[in-house]
Amino acid sequence: MSDRKKVIIVGSGAGGAAAALELADVYDVTILEAGKEFHPFSASIDTWASLRKTGLFLDERMIRLLLPNMQVRKSESMIMVNGIGVGGTTPLATGNAVRSDQALKELGIDLDEQFDKLYETLPITRDHQQYWNPATRELFRIFEEMGLDPQATPKFLKKSRCANCGHCAIGCPANIKWDTRDMISQAVEKGARLITGCKVKKFLIHDGEVTGLVAVQGLREVTYQADLYLLAAGGFGTPVILENSGIPCPKSLFVDPVLCVAAVRKDFRQDRQLLMPFYSQQDGYMLSPYLDYLSFFFDKKWRYPKGDMVSLMIKMADDNRGSSEPRAIHKKLTEMDKKRLKNGVIQCREILGRMGISREDTFLGILNAGHPGGMLPLTPESKDSLHDSRLPGNLYAADASLFPRSAGLPPILTIMALSMKVAQTIVENG
Repeated sequence: MSDRKKVIIVGSGAGGAAAALELADVYDVTILEAGKEFHPFSASIDTWASLRKTGLFLDERMIRLLLPNMQVRKSESMIMVNGIGVGGTTPLATGNAVRSDQALKELGIDLDEQFDKLYETLPITRDHQQYWNPATRELFRIFEEMGLDPQATPKFLKKSRCANCGHCAIGCPANIKWDTRDMISQAVEKGARLITGCKVKKFLIHDGEVTGLVAVQGLREVTYQADLYLLAAGGFGTPVILENSGIPCPKSLFVDPVLCVAAVRKDFRQDRQLLMPFYSQQDGYMLSPYLDYLSFFFDKKWRYPKGDMVSLMIKMADDNRGSSEPRAIHKKLTEMDKKRLKNGVIQCREILGRMGISREDTFLGILNAGHPGGMLPLTPESKDSLHDSRLPGNLYAADASLFPRSAGLPPILTIMALSMKVAQTIVENG
């Protein structure tokens, strides 16, 4: 029988995995994951694409036919996407290792030490640009000519030369892209236990302390108990569990909406390249080459061979107005959001115009989002403890819910850095 304190971590994505690896040296760690093991999409996309004309793909939520580990829901204004399974959303992300902690810096939260450790231990590289195909090089040149200051995206890659299959967002079949399943495996090697198919419903709270948590495992409702609890169920999941536990969250959800502007360019072959190989940061949004498979399968305007398409992503830093609740996600674009999105569309059409594509020949994709956070934001009062006063003393959060606002940039690296600091704070406090 171990005399170590017991810690339960809810979630195995970026926040949960980083915390588990940090805590496993000191505590008896159990990781509860609602989903199962992740399996990448390994069939031929062309075969499935041929079925688009049959009308089989009627609703975006049917993407789970291709990717069972992807959860898709609808809000009032857009499609919400997140991963469910070991690794959370990271196996379905495009592997971007961008530092995006400006809002945390402004609060006085210094993550330099945590970022340095991540840079030392994780396979983060920009070397992939030497393997860019002509499509990516042409787009990069146009971005430069327009003064958009494009930057090669730092990527989580075990090898800089990937297969260029374009499957980054549906699971890397060659296992070249790194994701947080590797951290989970390392934590397990240190003695942590991973329990999958265990969906946490709520915490049991008495006299300001968590005394246990209730979860659904198969057909059974089970209770787990520990000394400390760390909640990292993601920007959609964490607020729901807190609300179910009687802990209200502010309605300050951000989701980083994504909209793609596309056109037809015969034999362009953007599909045979890393997704988001470079990016350009603008005022309130970023631009990057990105072939959106959600639009490809479910938007009739996108029914062209994927090798004949050019697509540019607008990823927006949206206002903190919305909520993730037990029954639904509520999110609408504000007037400022709409303005940012409009500016991004104008820029994308100018980029495509420099390729000889007229405005009339461009078309938009499905507005979707998958980087939720902000419903338990850190404040000047909680910046030192990293512990919100609404939480019981032995319960911490460690995911993008803590972000004060959206950065409009890929958040995975920053979630891990912040989660590591939360875990280190737990260790220091004993």
